[in-house]
Amino acid sequence: GAGKTNLLEAVSLFTPGRGLRGSSLAEVGRRLPGEPVGRAWAVAALVAADGEETKLGTGVGEPGAARRAVRIEGETVPPGRLADHLRQVWLTPAQDRLFLEGASERRRFFDRLVFAAIPRHAAHAQAYEKSNRERMRLLTDEGGPPDAAWLDALEARLAEAGALMAEARARTLAALQSEIDERGERPFPQAKLSLTGEWEQMAGAGAPIADIEAKLAAALAAARPRDAAARRALTGPHRGDLAVIHAEKDRPAAECSTGEQKALILNLVLAQSARLSRAESAPSPILLLDEVAAHLDRIRRAALFDEIEALGLQAFLTGTDEHLFEDLKGRAQGVRVDASGLTQLDTE
Repeated sequence: GAGKTNLLEAVSLFTPGRGLRGSSLAEVGRRLPGEPVGRAWAVAALVAADGEETKLGTGVGEPGAARRAVRIEGETVPPGRLADHLRQVWLTPAQDRLFLEGASERRRFFDRLVFAAIPRHAAHAQAYEKSNRERMRLLTDEGGPPDAAWLDALEARLAEAGALMAEARARTLAALQSEIDERGERPFPQAKLSLTGEWEQMAGAGAPIADIEAKLAAALAAARPRDAAARRALTGPHRGDLAVIHAEKDRPAAECSTGEQKALILNLVLAQSARLSRAESAPSPILLLDEVAAHLDRIRRAALFDEIEALGLQAFLTGTDEHLFEDLKGRAQGVRVDASGLTQLDTE
């Protein structure tokens, strides 16, 4: 409760969309008892890369604002421009139950990995969600039969965005699996990854995007009566799931121990960080690990620290016990968070 995660969330807000807590803008700002929404807030950062410094800022100017402002060197820009300067990968305690929660949580987790490497994926996902909401409003409107021409147009948009989403997910999955396989035996368990969605599987098998788009559009048109009765869309890339198998035990992650699940997720995050760190045309990723060290044994903690150092990444790690970071002494900056302030620790 001292504010460690607040610091990580502040860093994570320099990405499009929500930060690592997934909080709405109204929830980010400080809120006292009796205040309906959070107060105005802002975060500023100075990012240094290749000998150049860039000033970034984001926040809301009034309580309850629907959108946040993003500024780069004082100029207001779309949030997507943040990806030109920072890419982030994070792991939080909320993700400890990733393999036990519903498919939507795993999709959200995986889409964040996709977005870090393919920033336009976020725009495609937003376009898909918007068209899907409009389509369902038409199908469930009790005022009369829906306009078929308008449904055709919405389903064409859905199919276009959905096919692009499926292709980006399949490409990311292949890259992550290759990275995990190449890393070989590490203190973290190897994982076999797959995507269960029909559209992602088509993309993974090499189907052209145009073919995926055409098949998805036809499936959506055929599903109109069923979707209207269910009051939700029952086909599309919003229905897929990420499946993870513990390779050595040949067992689904959901059936593994809590420690094994944590290690599997961490291996995914490290594989993502490793592949992003080699991309010459994009900034190196920043790694945010909230309360991760406490769930690892001494050998895996040391391996995690060595991995971060070997990758040359900037990483922020939090924990409640200083002794968890003994193996980082002499190669990291330590800070104590207490009473709304920061105190430098002796890390020599």
